[in-house]
Amino acid sequence: MPTEAAAAPALDFAAFLASHAPHQTALVQRYQWQGHSLWLKRAGPAHPAWRYRALAWVSHWLQVPALQPVPTPGGVQAIATEVPRLQTLAACGLRVPAVVAVSKQAFVMRDLGQAGQPVQSLGHALEQAGTAAATLALWQRGLQALAQVHGQGQCLSQAFARNIIVCNDGQIGFIDFEDDPGRYMPLERCQSRDYLCYLQSTAVWLQKHGLLDQAAVIWRQHSSSLPAALRPPAP
Repeated sequence: MPTEAAAAPALDFAAFLASHAPHQTALVQRYQWQGHSLWLKRAGPAHPAWRYRALAWVSHWLQVPALQPVPTPGGVQAIATEVPRLQTLAACGLRVPAVVAVSKQAFVMRDLGQAGQPVQSLGHALEQAGTAAATLALWQRGLQALAQVHGQGQCLSQAFARNIIVCNDGQIGFIDFEDDPGRYMPLERCQSRDYLCYLQSTAVWLQKHGLLDQAAVIWRQHSSSLPAALRPPAP
């Protein structure tokens, strides 16, 4: 009489973290382990607070509160910030790397792609889009992904094109949460900051394809549906 196949042993991600972190020289490194694509991120050097003072002065001088700098402390504090942020965003149903093991000095997260199918940043995807129409459609999907994040009452950390990921299934994901803007400014300002980061970091590809005017129309339509606190002032 056939017997049921034995259950596969549970993967010990904590053991993987303990064995690999002490020997990893890079701050972030990708591994293929037991058929899984993983990233191990360890604490780097702490960042001095003085570097943010000039940025704070510029924000005040320009009277653009969304440009207020958000401290990125580095060191073990960056780990203590990023892990709960990833867990919170994942609990909201947003596409972020799943955290599978944590220590004070490092943590392990799953890759956003499937095995053997590396993902790419939105910036790289825009560079490789090929046509103006494909570039504009991808850029609009990025806007919609930000709206999804904000619709869950959340914000990103640095919503630049390099930190927005085009996943294998076409969905948009997000990485890099070493800072927490919500600790320093109201949610509406954090979300405005997301849009500023996104628009600034993607403009180069729109300009390259001569799409700035078309993108401006899409942005006006998108921003008209935003809460009043997020809408840009009328010209």
